[in-house]
Amino acid sequence: MASPRVLIVGGGIGGCALALSLHDAGIDDVRIIEATAEQRELGVGINLLPHAVRELTELGLGSALEHIGVRTGELSYHNRFGQEVWWEPRGIAAGYRWPQYSVHRGRLLLMLVRAVGERMGASTIELGRRIATSELDALRDETGADVVVACDGVHSALRPHLAPNEGPPLWNGVTMWRGTTLGAPFLGGKRMIVAGVLAKRIVVYPIGSLPDGRHVINWVAEVRTEDGRPMPKQDWNAAVDIAEPLEHFREFTFDWLDVPALIANAEEVLRYPMVDRDPLPAWRAGNLTLLGDAAHPMYPVGSNGASQAILDARVLARELATQPSVGDALDAYEAERRPATAAIVLSNRQAGPERCLELVAERAPNGFDRLHDVISAQELEEMAASYRRMAGFDPQTLNERPSWSVSRR
Repeated sequence: MASPRVLIVGGGIGGCALALSLHDAGIDDVRIIEATAEQRELGVGINLLPHAVRELTELGLGSALEHIGVRTGELSYHNRFGQEVWWEPRGIAAGYRWPQYSVHRGRLLLMLVRAVGERMGASTIELGRRIATSELDALRDETGADVVVACDGVHSALRPHLAPNEGPPLWNGVTMWRGTTLGAPFLGGKRMIVAGVLAKRIVVYPIGSLPDGRHVINWVAEVRTEDGRPMPKQDWNAAVDIAEPLEHFREFTFDWLDVPALIANAEEVLRYPMVDRDPLPAWRAGNLTLLGDAAHPMYPVGSNGASQAILDARVLARELATQPSVGDALDAYEAERRPATAAIVLSNRQAGPERCLELVAERAPNGFDRLHDVISAQELEEMAASYRRMAGFDPQTLNERPSWSVSRR
């Protein structure tokens, strides 16, 4: 087919990754519409798994990512007393050909925005234009788009064309507080830790360092505060009182990390509800399809949110560049990505790879003397390995998979 004209609604990580992937595949008639008037370095930290890092590296962004991120070398899970339940190497140390990165979400977005401007022109992204659900047909007429891709997040204006009666996102009752703190490195300085259970846990990892040796430490404190639904009203960038999360985590004082001090010394604390949506039976309505959180919002378990959006972008670009028609391309994209992401959404509701923490808490609520009296090494390994396989980042499979890159036409 002739090179399609693609309209991307949403200029976040997924939208920009798609634009760059399309350009790399030789599809240059691409336009992004973004609701915000200015793309700024907002938010806190995220993790990019090796399968997403592979895709960004193949887009020529490996060096830029190395500059803004911290290579995650280890991951460990701990109970609420700080006792280690699981440890594993990550990234290169785990046998991947690509690293895993912890990075500030805003810095990652601006890196992608700059790359779009440099490669495709500053006019590719139109800022300050918010799209309503009813505007889809007018957008098609105005832009002459052969493909419209909704990359506009969990509150997508275009997803209702696939799920008109869906309503707001589904809140599980867990409130998340996110912040960053300048502090001393912990556990070697390259580790991501998760302590507690889904109803009350802390996630901590470094996303940067300073010349004086201190690290920029990202943390997410999560507590089930309600039964859930309806979702509370939310200002996604409004700071809240540090006392809110602090009161829930005063007992999380470990030999290797003082969680209350970490929270108390944060520069700013943001609050969010933990939400997702039920997987959809289809992502396509005519020449409209969905990508990233517009398609498959998921709980922040297993570091898969941004990573899966990047994978979506690469697969969609590949199909649009190689299939005989737009319809064939959208169908092929959906056939590959919708079942894969639906499985992750459902797994994350059951704590995903962190299910081991739930089991240990059930079996040993007061802690343990010997871990393997509570849970076997085989059971732990299989939970971790099965999630890697399901989420698409099993090391051998990823290392041996052919590239998704398409030579420019």
